[in-house]
Amino acid sequence: MSKSLWALAGAAMVAVPAAVAAQSVPADMVALKGTRLDVAATGTTKRVPDVAVISAGVVTQAKDAATAMRDNAARMTGVVAALKKAGVADRDIMTSTIRLEPQYKYAENTPPTITGYQAHNSVSIRFRDVAASGKILDTLVAQGANQINGPNLQIDKPEAAEDEARVDAIRKARARADLYAGAAGLKVKRILSISESGGYNPAPPMPYMMAARSAKVEVADTAIEPGEQAVNVTVNVSFELE
Repeated sequence: MSKSLWALAGAAMVAVPAAVAAQSVPADMVALKGTRLDVAATGTTKRVPDVAVISAGVVTQAKDAATAMRDNAARMTGVVAALKKAGVADRDIMTSTIRLEPQYKYAENTPPTITGYQAHNSVSIRFRDVAASGKILDTLVAQGANQINGPNLQIDKPEAAEDEARVDAIRKARARADLYAGAAGLKVKRILSISESGGYNPAPPMPYMMAARSAKVEVADTAIEPGEQAVNVTVNVSFELE
């Protein structure tokens, strides 16, 4: 190969990586001629929760494991039957925990000994009528549920609310960009990029306090007030100012 051909090949080998490197640079960065401004803004909208989720369980104890599980299953059958009688659909009742644990007696300088067994069975319940969930809570207690967590109030379909929050976030970001641009004697030319974070996060469950009640005592009505929940979306927007 002649010296001229070797030189041409070498130049081509150097040019290829340079071309690839040039293509990897974002087009917006190459075309940017003005001032870049990065703005973060959070959009918010509110909704009334329309679903309540409650975890209800039965804990039983017995000398042997079989009796503990049998007693537990019998009481849990009554709890589930009461839920269905109260109008909770099958699809809204889901078993979440079944557990059997030995109970130990501890003494100094002596290995622990098993004194009995504790069975735990719980279900997760979705109430689509939030106003009625308090009444069902009391029904659960009356039917033998002795471990209750919740309710966790949720928005069943938050997508429309999230879209409202996105629109609000972009509006706030643009207004903020106009403010900065005006203060600097510039104006907003265009948006370079948009990214988002956040979204709908249900509030943590409210504690349900159970006092010891006699079977002869009428269960009081428990009121559940849904209130409002905020749906937030945060956007990060890059603007070009000129």
